[in-house]
Amino acid sequence: MDHLALIHEHLAAAERRVADGERHVALQREIVAKLERNGSDTARVRQLLSTFEEALMWHIAERDRLIREKLDASR
Repeated sequence: MDHLALIHEHLAAAERRVADGERHVALQREIVAKLERNGSDTARVRQLLSTFEEALMWHIAERDRLIREKLDASR
């Protein structure tokens, strides 16, 4: 497999991780909102949301790095 094909493969995987992460963050935000409406303690679910948001940030950074690498390799 050539370098550009490998980048494409890694980029596709990174895009899936970003999409999954966005879904996890959105769902966790819904859970936080529902618990807040019910007057429940949200400390733990907010911590989990923070963890999901941080992971998403890292996935986006990796995806963006791969996009730059793809552009460089295409030149």
